[in-house]
Amino acid sequence: MHLEIITPDRKVFAGEVVAAQFPGTDGLFEVLNNHAPLISALQPGEVVVTSAAGREAFRINGGVVEVLRNNVIVLAEGVVA
Repeated sequence: MHLEIITPDRKVFAGEVVAAQFPGTDGLFEVLNNHAPLISALQPGEVVVTSAAGREAFRINGGVVEVLRNNVIVLAEGVVA
């Protein structure tokens, strides 16, 4: 599936991933290939991305995630370096 992590001022990540874990407002949840359509608010925490190259984590300040037809878009308020 294709994942993009975007902040108001830049695109932080774009690429193919196997799985992505998100800090939802009701707790952590994971999205895999062929996941059902979903829109969820995100609280501050780590987005953990698993790809063929390995695992990578991005600390976000909150935001929203949309999952639709193997495309995942994260609109983050900000990403802490």
